[in-house]
Amino acid sequence: MDKLVKALKNPRLALFLLVEKLSFLFSDKIYLQLCFYLKMGKKLNLKHPVTFNEKLQWLKLYNRHSEYTQMVDKIEVKKYVAKKIGEQYIIPTLGVWDTPDEINFEKLPNKFVLKCNHNSGVGLCICHDKNKLNISKVKKDLSRGLRQNFYWIAREWPYKNVRRRIIAEKLMVDESGIELKDYKVFCFNGEPTIIEVDYDRFVGHKRNFYDKEWNFLDLEIQYPSDKCHEIPKPDCLEQMLLLSHKLSEGIPHVRTDFYCINGNLYFGELTFFHEAGLGAFRPVEWDKYLGSLISI
Repeated sequence: MDKLVKALKNPRLALFLLVEKLSFLFSDKIYLQLCFYLKMGKKLNLKHPVTFNEKLQWLKLYNRHSEYTQMVDKIEVKKYVAKKIGEQYIIPTLGVWDTPDEINFEKLPNKFVLKCNHNSGVGLCICHDKNKLNISKVKKDLSRGLRQNFYWIAREWPYKNVRRRIIAEKLMVDESGIELKDYKVFCFNGEPTIIEVDYDRFVGHKRNFYDKEWNFLDLEIQYPSDKCHEIPKPDCLEQMLLLSHKLSEGIPHVRTDFYCINGNLYFGELTFFHEAGLGAFRPVEWDKYLGSLISI
């Protein structure tokens, strides 16, 4: 409903949503050009890309490596990470299935996470008490997630050939017992540069950015920041940056996500296209600066 209201007030957004629905009609290049113009309000420069967002679109089209498919698969990436930095950073897997009907909920612990391995959010189930779980709804949500072809949404090529499955993981909780802090490290050819921390994701989503010394950065991408909301420097920051370097070597740009739980680091995921390369930067100079760090 929110999307519909916004679309009625913004004709360009309405066209963007229409193009999304008809994405199968367009080639990758044409689709990205249309989406970029309708979302960002300017023409996509693919011949001589300059900004972070422009270069991410270029990378979608021209930087395609088969190993990227493994790296975005929430199941298979664990093998990659274990080989690169060690198994101790991996959140325990409780099970893997092809369909929701294969899941034996009786064998799962009281607390767990269920999600699809190929998308972002659709079908996600965070269970804090299995006795209160609506299993029928969970199965329905997972089925909807499995039907989603994540590649078509923003033409993020690594997702195109991921075998769609369901994974259950141990529910990880930090000292707050409520919401894990998700540290997202922006890396450029193996060099960690800035760190994003998202918070209040379910009640007024915000995100703060920091440099490697944990100085607050005057930067917003898509969501507002709050300088007054102090996020303590994580004890494991130095180790996080080292592991991010190892995971991102030889890649023009990738975001390495970690959780720091009771002093221990756990790998979250790898993301090649932050906000699908359609994130609004404030101030806009950051779009150019981060773009200058991507060599293509």
